Amino acid sequence: MDSAAAAVCAEKASETIKIGQVDDVQELHTVPERYIRDGDDRPNGGAEVCALEIPVIDVGELRRGGEEELDKLRLACKQWGFFQVVNHGVEEEVMEEMEKAAREFFMLPLEEKEKYPMEPGGIQGYGHAFVFSEDQKLDWCNMLALGVEPAFIRRPNLWPTTPANFSGTLETYSVEIRELCLRLLDHIAAALGLAPGRFNGMFGEAVQAVRMNFSPPCPRPELVLGLSPHSDGSAVTVLQQDAAFAGLQVLRDGAWVPVQPVPGALVVNIGDTLEVLTNGRDKRGEHRAGARVEHRAVASAEHDRLSVVTFYAPAYDVELGPMPEFVAGGEPCRYRRYNHGEYSRHYVTSRLEGKKTLEFAKI
Repeated sequence: MDSAAAAVCAEKASETIKIGQVDDVQELHTVPERYIRDGDDRPNGGAEVCALEIPVIDVGELRRGGEEELDKLRLACKQWGFFQVVNHGVEEEVMEEMEKAAREFFMLPLEEKEKYPMEPGGIQGYGHAFVFSEDQKLDWCNMLALGVEPAFIRRPNLWPTTPANFSGTLETYSVEIRELCLRLLDHIAAALGLAPGRFNGMFGEAVQAVRMNFSPPCPRPELVLGLSPHSDGSAVTVLQQDAAFAGLQVLRDGAWVPVQPVPGALVVNIGDTLEVLTNGRDKRGEHRAGARVEHRAVASAEHDRLSVVTFYAPAYDVELGPMPEFVAGGEPCRYRRYNHGEYSRHYVTSRLEGKKTLEFAKI
């Protein structure tokens, strides 16, 4: 499958599925039945919430060759698959401008935001993604999702013209985040004993997309989720969250861990791609680069929640499978080889549901 064909596949969903009217949550004053979760699926149902903290990694120290920081990164990858980064090289002013532009967009009147509609089953534009049935529980969240790189995945008609600086701000921000993703992959490779650039050289013309999530205050936050539990289909995901509310939670050892905002930090998580490339676990059963980590977002009665999420992934025409380094010496191969465009299509046409999306590649 070539890149253009795969991109079309990634945009397609089942047009025959009726999803009904999906409300814009910023227009709601009560919680409709379609948003109310059942029992264990509620924020305080099922797994408990605990007070652990995810690791914080100093990227500046990694650049200086700090072995202690590299060890911290290695443990963060193996034990968490999630970590925050400081001294990451993304300018504070650029981050502030991106958050401001995103917030201004979500504060626009509904009729203005609806000029950039996300088609049913689509993955770009404004609205709700991953909605495929009329009885599906919905997230208390509005989204604006855009393809950034390579150029052919862009849908220019879906890039907001209001606020006026939105496109320019996103361009500048995305360049700096892409550079950070490249550096992070080099550091993760070093932490795993691989040569620098080992991952990046495998990704072809890497795909970069951004999704902005906005959850307004909810009158019954104990009944809803801001974002359903899921893992990411990327190689790495970089998330910028506002400082007001720790809505992001990571599942670890059967408990949900809130990701407390650290001033100036960005949140990084390992996606399905690195899970496959590193063949999941080593002979001792430990994760290598962090198993695809289940995470969710919760809502608040007092605070809104804004996040800007960048997904960095292989080109659609790249074939993936466990790397030779991780299937040597009799190590069983846990995943089949597959085309990343094939997986992208599978991911965007499946509802967010835990870690199920990568099941199709398991041996």
